[in-house]
Amino acid sequence: MTAATMAMAAAVAAAVTAAMVAERPARGRDDDERLRRVFEAVLAQTLSGTGPLTCTGLDEDTENALWAVWEAYPHASAELVQAARRAFAGQLDGSNAARWHADLARAVAERRPRG
Repeated sequence: MTAATMAMAAAVAAAVTAAMVAERPARGRDDDERLRRVFEAVLAQTLSGTGPLTCTGLDEDTENALWAVWEAYPHASAELVQAARRAFAGQLDGSNAARWHADLARAVAERRPRG
């Protein structure tokens, strides 16, 4: 990928992210607290051998990390649990969504006809 294409992908990602943030209401402390409670409940459930619930408000990165914990049941390591916690922290701070948007912009830029 050329420098110009990378710059264009970054600009597209920034524009998409800005538009999405502008369209949704700001997430407040109550929402973050609710998500924390959901994450802790789903993590506990996963550590007990039940697969993680979906449609809980947790993002794809967090759900994937929880599935990795479940797949290791009953021997889920502390590293897998920490990876799930890091993924959830990325959901709260927006870095998971920013990475997703950047990956999408890069994929779109790579598919554009050259010419």
